[in-house]
Amino acid sequence: MSHIAELIAVGTELLLGSISNTDGQMLSQGLSALGINVYYHTVVGDNPQRLKAAIELAKTRSDIIITTGGLGPTCDDLTKNVLAECFGKKLIRDEESARRIEAYFKALGRSVTENNYQQAMLPEGCTILANDWGTAPGVAFEAGSIHVVMLPGPPRECRAMFEHRAVPYLKQLADGEILSRSLRLFGIGESAVEQLLREEMNAMTNPTLAPYANEGEVELRITAKADTQAEAQSLIAPVEQQLKDRLGPLVYGADVPSLESVVLEKLKAKGLTFGCAESCTGGLIAKRMTDLPGASAAFRGGVVSYATQVKHTVLGVPEDLLEQFGAVSDPVARAMAQGARKVLGCDLAVSATGVAGPDPDERGNPVGLIFVALSAPDGTWVRELQAGGIRERSRTVAANHAFDLVRRYLDGLPLKAT
Repeated sequence: MSHIAELIAVGTELLLGSISNTDGQMLSQGLSALGINVYYHTVVGDNPQRLKAAIELAKTRSDIIITTGGLGPTCDDLTKNVLAECFGKKLIRDEESARRIEAYFKALGRSVTENNYQQAMLPEGCTILANDWGTAPGVAFEAGSIHVVMLPGPPRECRAMFEHRAVPYLKQLADGEILSRSLRLFGIGESAVEQLLREEMNAMTNPTLAPYANEGEVELRITAKADTQAEAQSLIAPVEQQLKDRLGPLVYGADVPSLESVVLEKLKAKGLTFGCAESCTGGLIAKRMTDLPGASAAFRGGVVSYATQVKHTVLGVPEDLLEQFGAVSDPVARAMAQGARKVLGCDLAVSATGVAGPDPDERGNPVGLIFVALSAPDGTWVRELQAGGIRERSRTVAANHAFDLVRRYLDGLPLKAT
């Protein structure tokens, strides 16, 4: 049976734009991987009448309703109450949930206030989704032909609860096993991928193939359905191999979280160290590396040389290069990477220098012009980019290309030394 899901995000702060609905994006991606179609997203404030209207509408068009938010202890946390009313269920106190709430506060060295016990009031007959990442338990129940899942709103809790609690519940609704495999691509856009693989995607029924655009890269998701996980995997494997053969080095990994995570693992496997010199990226390359657990095994550090003088005094970029070519240039990017290797004492170093905007630089270089470089013991490579006029996108594009240079070098792909 093919299911139709509707996501209802509860919270006035979402409507006001105070926070982004990142839960909705995460849940849509996760449900897609389960083969569950998401047809509707609804955002509603902390108002019982409007929330009730949203739920009643969802009941007419969806057979899976997933809510986020409104499960906390305050007076505006009304999700459970309204859903229980809409589906004719009483709220009863679950003693195990109450004990978990008490233990959570005890571990923090705090006393439980009475309103926190509201979180232990749950719909009768429901499946309780234990929350090991916060206080509010999740809830799942079936009423007629509709399945309801309630998850907490804070993104950290919502993601963990979905992956570890809701997914096992939702998998029981599937007829058979659904398995997905994601290939991550860099160096090609979504439209180019779609054009290249259009015939295959249109012809495929099981498994299916779909592209998804991420910031500066593309994800290709292969999804198969079968009686068992092993059978689903056997359907996916030949398609995955065909795509890898066709796309070659554009594929940087399968079921991996990010380009930098792949780079880190390759550095560690080869026993190499890495550093960076950043100008227009303002420390983004270093941040993305140090966000990864275990980065200290390979990452030596970074220099944010935003000012031209810092490029010279710290990284040793010759003044005549800066005067002749300017800070945003191929020779300076090369010298920055070489200087970072020397200053940081690392095996490999990347650099990024460019015009982030909003205006062209003093030499008339356009906004979005970027040079990234990689320095290694056997040469230096420079890549010129045009990232357009959006400041944040320019920074992301520069960092992505810096990591891609390292990835290609570590994979032994041919590069022309400069």
